[in-house]
Amino acid sequence: VQLQASGGGLVQAGGSLRLSCLASGNNFRGYFVAWFRQAPGKEREFVAAIGASASNTYYVDSVKGRFTISRDNALNTVYLQMNIMKPEDTADYFCAARFPRPILSETRNPASYHYWGQGTLVTVSS
Repeated sequence: VQLQASGGGLVQAGGSLRLSCLASGNNFRGYFVAWFRQAPGKEREFVAAIGASASNTYYVDSVKGRFTISRDNALNTVYLQMNIMKPEDTADYFCAARFPRPILSETRNPASYHYWGQGTLVTVSS
């Protein structure tokens, strides 16, 4: 599986962006997909994840109620809708995938993912 993230850009605080993660390869619908972010000088941080059926989603507390992860398996794409954005959301955002799904305790661990896309830069101005 190859992943390509897009949709980053510059937005004012309070604004919105939607990131996309387009996957190539077969059987993407079975993959567990996550978004991570990394700000300069900081470790890569889990943001959100979605299971194969899209019925299970997971979020870091700091984005709950503001970000929504979703997927369209017909388009081999996972989205991250980001609303009410804050300057602290500024980072490079990466999508990652794995199969099968991780155990719950490993959902937020970057090392448990097998495939990564390139980053897409999100900058939120105050």
